[in-house]
Amino acid sequence: MTYLPITPPPHPARKWRPTPLLRATFALHLGVLVLLALRPEWWFWALVALAANHLLLSAAGLWPRGKCLGPNWVRLPAAAAPGHIAITIDDGPDPAVTPQVLDILDRYDARASFFCIGSQAERHPELCREIVRRGHAVENHSQHHRHHFSLFGPRRMAGEVVLGQDSLAAITGQRPLFFRPTAGLRNPFLEPILARHGLHLVSWTRRGYDTRNRDADDVTRRLTRNLAAGDILLLHDGNAARSAAGQPVILSVLPRVLEAAAAAGLKSIPLRSAL
Repeated sequence: MTYLPITPPPHPARKWRPTPLLRATFALHLGVLVLLALRPEWWFWALVALAANHLLLSAAGLWPRGKCLGPNWVRLPAAAAPGHIAITIDDGPDPAVTPQVLDILDRYDARASFFCIGSQAERHPELCREIVRRGHAVENHSQHHRHHFSLFGPRRMAGEVVLGQDSLAAITGQRPLFFRPTAGLRNPFLEPILARHGLHLVSWTRRGYDTRNRDADDVTRRLTRNLAAGDILLLHDGNAARSAAGQPVILSVLPRVLEAAAAAGLKSIPLRSAL
């Protein structure tokens, strides 16, 4: 594999700030310790309180667009939003699909953010570099795209983030600035890891479910209904659903999304342009 010189990260580590939910969690655990020290016979109610808290934390992690566990881009920042949207493309690079996606983006003079899987990028490094050469951004979608990522402890979760970061940086010469977990699911351990590595969590404004929705018309409607400046749209070049004719759905949907954006006076930019 050819490795490129790595550009220094333009944004340093962020300071991690616990959200109100996490601060309440810390306070609850401390309170339970004090309670059990003073009134050990109340152990059952302490256990109920902790269980309820952990259920709430789990629910927060299962809400991809939620911000209870930390900052989360669901739209472009206001300063970058006027006249712009962000098209984000997950699960690649895919040698059968990604080159066609790049050609479509070129045809419409649009730029996108590709959330690449580290191990997949290592299998197709030249394709990953081609994404960058064409003016798009490669961002971090973890090293292995494990479907149970949100169940990982802090060490294993950090490993997936850092390995993905290192793989993609070594291949493209650019350090990713954004991270998207598998299916957008996470737990409270993720935000401190992202902050330490200067990464920003990003989800989406709307998605078309194009990994399982074979109807290109329906996917397009979901993505373009009420399309507005600042929207972040989610599509997939890897794991893309196939239409009845066997074509990856994204290849039918993407031109229509870009045409709808142009008709609304909107242009797609990489997420990092909004920093």
